This record gives sequence, C-alpha cells and structure tokens, in this order.
Amino acid sequence: MNVKPKEATEIINSLISGTVPRIGIQHIAVGRDEEIQAMLRTLEDVKNGHNAVKFWIGEFGSGKSFMLHLMKVVAMKQKFVVSQADFSPEVRLYASDGKSLALYKNLMDNISIQTKPEGGALPTLIEKWIDQVVVKTALDLGVGMEQILSPQCCKKVEQRILETLNQISSADSFDFGVVIAKYFESHINSDDNMKRNALRWLKGEYKNKTDARMDLGVRDIVNDQNWYNMIKNFCHLFVSIGYSGFMVNLDEATNLYKIPSSVVRQKNYEKILTIYNDCYQGNCSNLFVNFAGTNEFLESQKRGLYSYNALKSRIEPNKYAVNGIKDFAQPVIKITPIDHTNIFILLKNLKEIFDFNYSVRMEVTDEDIRAFMEEIYNKPGALEFLMPRDVIRDFLNVLSTLRQNPSLTFGDLCKKIEIKDERPMEDILLDSITEL
Repeated sequence: MNVKPKEATEIINSLISGTVPRIGIQHIAVGRDEEIQAMLRTLEDVKNGHNAVKFWIGEFGSGKSFMLHLMKVVAMKQKFVVSQADFSPEVRLYASDGKSLALYKNLMDNISIQTKPEGGALPTLIEKWIDQVVVKTALDLGVGMEQILSPQCCKKVEQRILETLNQISSADSFDFGVVIAKYFESHINSDDNMKRNALRWLKGEYKNKTDARMDLGVRDIVNDQNWYNMIKNFCHLFVSIGYSGFMVNLDEATNLYKIPSSVVRQKNYEKILTIYNDCYQGNCSNLFVNFAGTNEFLESQKRGLYSYNALKSRIEPNKYAVNGIKDFAQPVIKITPIDHTNIFILLKNLKEIFDFNYSVRMEVTDEDIRAFMEEIYNKPGALEFLMPRDVIRDFLNVLSTLRQNPSLTFGDLCKKIEIKDERPMEDILLDSITEL
C-alpha cells in the first residue's frame, strides 16, 4: 500500500481510539463504491452551479463519520473547499447564547483545501482572492505590479474589492467586504495587528460591535443570527477564486435530537429547513451541506426531523426504495454496515498499515483474521450491538497487545473479546424515554 508514515500513524491511533482518521482515509475505504459514485455525481452537479443537502443516516459505528471524512478527501481532489464541525450541547445551528456562533467558529478553523487538508486554510484563500483582484485591477489600469501597490493605486484596489464582493455576495456583504479590504490594507502596510483583527472578525471572534468598529470601522459582527449568511458569502468568494464549491460537513447531528427544549429543538430544525430551501430554491450556488445522524435523529416522530412536518415532507424516502433497492439521488442516504467480505479486506489492509507503522511483521495470517471474525461475530450480543467500528478497534487492540506482549497468542486474545452496547448511557435512556 502506498501509505505515508504520517498517514499510517494517524490511521492506527485514530481507529484504536474509536475515531475517524483526519488523513489517509482513502487507504481504508472499502465497500462503499455505490456511495462514492453517488457522491461524485453530486459533486459534479454542485461544481456546475447547483447546490445539495444530504442526510447520512445510520446507527452508531455504522460509518457515517467515515463517509463524511471520505467525502472531504474526494471533494478536495475535485478542487472543493471543505470544512467540517461536530454538533454538541454547546454547538448548534440555532441559538441566542453563542452556541450557533461556536459552530461557525469551528467551521472557519477547519477550512481545508488539498494543500492544507488538516484545516487552517482561510488566510491562504483570502490572500489568493486578494491577489486575483490586485492583478485584475492592475490590468484594467494599465500599470505594473509595483505601481499597483502605490498608495494611490491601493485605493483603487480597495474600491474594486468592495465592488466585487457586493456583486458576488448578498446578505451581510458590506461589512464582509470592508473587512476583506482591511485585510488587503494590512498586507500592503505590513500591519500585523490589523490583519489579525480582520481575521478575527471573519472567524467570528469579536464579542461586541464597539471593539469591531474601533478596530476595523464596521457596523456589525458575525453572530448567532447572521453566521449562515457569512457561510454563503465565503462560498461565493471561494468559487470566484476558481474553486469548484464549498462543502460543509456537520456530524453528530443526534445532539440536535437530544436538545431538551422542544422550542429550541424546532428552531434548529427550522434552520435546517432554511439551508435546505436555500440550496434547492437557488438562493445560493455551489454549496454542498451534509448532515450525519442516527435513525432516531431522522425518524423519531416526537424529537427527530420527522417531528417537523415541513422537513418531513421534503426528506421522506422514495417509497419504492425498499427491500434492498437504493436511491442515492434522495436527500436521505441510509448507511448500512459493510458486509463481512469487505470487513475481511479492511482488516487485511489495517494489518499491513499496522506493520508499516511499527516497522514489524506481525505473524497474523489470513486464516487468523477469518478466525477472529468468526469469533467476534458469534459472541453474545454481536447481532444487536456489533458495528464495523467495534470490529476494527478490537482487531487493532489485539494486534497492539500482541506486539507488546509476544508471549501471548492471537487466538487467546480473540477469545477475551466481549460485546457490549457502545452507545452513551444518556442515548440509551433517551431512546427508552422516547419509546415510552
């Protein structure tokens, strides 16, 4: 396998801890060919100016987060800007106490492109956009690159920045343009403090309007109410640079289902509806938003998306896509665990990556891997609770233990595996209460 040392370490460490690797995920992508083909078709649509919203639904450990990370890798290769964030009790779509602003901040920190796959690409993209405006302004004025940076010409560039952003952006675009112009000004004057303040504003880090007005001369700041408009503004900016679009991946949407207040929960679902309508009514372009959550998040009539009728009517599945028939053109894509054949291939690949990472040659054969699978899938509770994530983690834990304790045997360690419900206790209790 053509895996790099950094990728191998990330893969092994992440999977052992029960999380999805940030890099190298393409080396462990098996059994998802249909989903990948559907994703490529959607990316092509978005690249051509359309929008998309998808809901990736499945049980804990079924591969939802894996699919979002895989989409990120594929999208960046297709020249998309990608960002991702996880919902939590402190991170939501709608709030009045900073919790939706926290989502925006996470998205800004995690902006990624192919040359910066681990995030932190926002300054690079802003500077690239500014450079393009500078070059176009110089051509229009018929001056060289040295002259365009003179004080007189700089004013022309700032004016062009504001005019251009007013053309490609809509809501809340004026202050957005002013701050981008300030970023350009700081770059010309080598004013690191102003550049830092401009970046703080763009990332939603100003807490009050007074400070922002004093530092940057703007009237407003990014807040709980306007953050989504800023996402659309950035999408326009990225596309104007030459990128294919902006993909936003939102994981752990089950945390919206857990919001105790029905009013707040419905407000969050209303925000999903706003995003959905914007995308499919053409109020933006080149935007691709993905949500990942459990079946309860989608289907619960009391707390899930189906409890909000305006959303339910839009995202209910194709009634003909039943009994194994799939329709990936629908907004909702059900993630089912990969089959045993693909699990076997995945474990073989992981064993090879494990050996490469630790510079060892573990004496584990294909027959050993088959015996491991037979052992774990026949354990009590496997049918009800066992997911690919659990199989992968147990396999790597066995390899890790065996590497550090060579006197032990692979077969004996496999027999010690126990299957249990890995869901957090609060989720189990919530499901029980909802059923009642």
